[in-house]
Amino acid sequence: MVSSEQRRRQLARDKYERQVQARAEAASQRKKRNAIVAAVLAVVVVAGVTTVATGVFSSDDKKDKAAAAAPSPSSSIKQWAAEPAMSIDTKGTYTATLDTSAGKVGFTLDAAKAPHTVNSFVFLAGQQFWDNTKCHRLTTEGIYVLQCGDPTGTGSGSPGYSFTDENLEGATYPAGTVAMANSGANTNGSQFFLVYKDTQLPPNYTPFGKITSGLDVLQKIAAAGVQGGGGDGPPATPVNVKSITTTKG
Repeated sequence: MVSSEQRRRQLARDKYERQVQARAEAASQRKKRNAIVAAVLAVVVVAGVTTVATGVFSSDDKKDKAAAAAPSPSSSIKQWAAEPAMSIDTKGTYTATLDTSAGKVGFTLDAAKAPHTVNSFVFLAGQQFWDNTKCHRLTTEGIYVLQCGDPTGTGSGSPGYSFTDENLEGATYPAGTVAMANSGANTNGSQFFLVYKDTQLPPNYTPFGKITSGLDVLQKIAAAGVQGGGGDGPPATPVNVKSITTTKG
């Protein structure tokens, strides 16, 4: 027999999945429009722009190699035409610090199980891609996550490229999980979410990190609720990302 609490959680999960689907359809339309715009911009972009990935290598030589392998921005905004070349040590240990206006959150990055995800995360952090952005979505019913990583703050932004799903077999999302948000299979970009309370989600979202400090920061944000009430929307306490930094241990 299904209890009322189980039914409530199921309804919350169903609502979340419908929202994800709606966002996916909207993102698909935007992607088509952006592809046309990008094609026009590509004609006038001046060649020779160089990008540098920083903050995770032990020598200048490795930094130079990573910079050479990194894709160049496709326009004046920070977007790239392709996923960055693999530059991390998949056997190495990486950590990240999310510094926000509400406090700091630290987490480890699982390079072994999610190499493409961690490689992209390290690259974007090195590019200061997330600096001075905001965490645009908080859910407080059924799905307990804070979603960040969109430079536009609208829920539709991306780095211009996408990459494959990873580490999904048997994936679960207990409190402390850091995972990629997406708009469907293999559409990972720059948006990610932090789980502040055990969450039931289907294994469709690449888990790539574990929170080691600052879970209380997320729980305090969640306790303040969502703007305008309800259980899904911008957090009532604005969460502005100052920076995200990564370190190889």
